[in-house]
Amino acid sequence: MATLNDVHCHFFSTPFFAALGGEAAIARLGWTPPGTADTLADRWVAELDRHDIRRAALIASVPGDASSVASAVTRHPSRFVGFFMVDPTRSDAVETTTAALATGALRTICLFPSMHGYAIGDAQAQQIFELAASTPGTGVFVHCGVLSVGVRRKLGLPSRFDLSVGDPVALQPVATRFSSVPIIVPHFGAGFFREALMLADLCANVHLDTSSSNGWMKYHPGFTLGGVFRQALAVAGPDRLLFGTDSSFFPRGWVRDVYEAQAAALQELGASEEDRAKIFGRNFDRLFPARAGAP
Repeated sequence: MATLNDVHCHFFSTPFFAALGGEAAIARLGWTPPGTADTLADRWVAELDRHDIRRAALIASVPGDASSVASAVTRHPSRFVGFFMVDPTRSDAVETTTAALATGALRTICLFPSMHGYAIGDAQAQQIFELAASTPGTGVFVHCGVLSVGVRRKLGLPSRFDLSVGDPVALQPVATRFSSVPIIVPHFGAGFFREALMLADLCANVHLDTSSSNGWMKYHPGFTLGGVFRQALAVAGPDRLLFGTDSSFFPRGWVRDVYEAQAAALQELGASEEDRAKIFGRNFDRLFPARAGAP
């Protein structure tokens, strides 16, 4: 199998679960307690090895948990790339983002406008893009479209998200202004597929991640995964598609069936071996080259 890298894995750490109710929440879910960041990092490495995955992006999935992913990356620098969530509306957002980037272990800032209730063009969000632009090698991940946090739903917790600020079209002026910053839009725009394609067509620094089951296709009668890939390849091209699964918790671990479905879709539409190699591994390595000193 060619090099396989995953750009979308959530690092559900102990601090992440603390925000949801701690050990009681983990017990209700029936999931494996994460333990320390190093323990969870080792578990992920074993899981990647089991599925022949060379590298993965780990996402700190609540604001303020950047240190957990930084620890994982420091422990396994050749296997992980660090992503971390930022809420620009917090008074300490600039300070904490600056500190996180200064570790050298965190390379992409994750923004969730619908979750935290701001427009991507707001001055607060612009400050975060400015930090990314001033730190070479830093990307920005922007979740657009439908947002559903499965763990909150399973625990019966409210998810008061604002879909009206999740349109990829709103990202176009920002992506144009910060043209040196690689921008990743996950899940093909998560329901705003046409808008995500428009954005990618106009902004060469925008990449689409292919992650999850892409259940948003139910909003588009007749859509198939193969058809989505065909259009994305036609508009964004093979160099700006990044394979991801949206894997997150244990004991489920890495979601292999997501990979298998995407591999089958690309095979069926006749994507070349070269294009598949870019999507499943090479584009990740180009955006996030291994750093000096990593074994």
